[in-house]
Amino acid sequence: MSDNRTLTLAAVGHVVAGPGYPPEPGWQEREAEIEVDEAWAEALEGIEAFSHIWLLWWLDRRDAPLESLRVHPEGRPEMPLVGIFATRSPHRPNPLAMTAVELLGWQGRRLRVRGLDACQGTPILDIKPYLRRGDLIAAATMPGWLEQLWALHDQERAEGGE
Repeated sequence: MSDNRTLTLAAVGHVVAGPGYPPEPGWQEREAEIEVDEAWAEALEGIEAFSHIWLLWWLDRRDAPLESLRVHPEGRPEMPLVGIFATRSPHRPNPLAMTAVELLGWQGRRLRVRGLDACQGTPILDIKPYLRRGDLIAAATMPGWLEQLWALHDQERAEGGE
């Protein structure tokens, strides 16, 4: 086993149309567009058969990592203090993110998607199909604070007319 801790990543494309920074409310329902670099265009063949895909992307606009390895989810003090690995916080040891998005269309090197929280210009590191078997785990459990957080999101959307 190698002890080499340095990794090299290269973007396969970037977000050409997407949310601003930070993503504004309602980004989950908005369309975005990804352009794949010419060298990777052929790798898109067959992607149109999938309704959803995973996008792995570089958190190129994140703030400096937190001094603490524990956070209140979304910076909300009413949420419990938990480790960053128990959250989707952008404050991570490596600035990597992933989002499952709905694939709306594909033309040439461009993918049209819905539900992307990566901002315009963000480097895309990889694209993978979403698989109902393997990616969807029906017996998965989550902590109560996450259900509470989602209820707050729903309430805020209702109050804001989203």
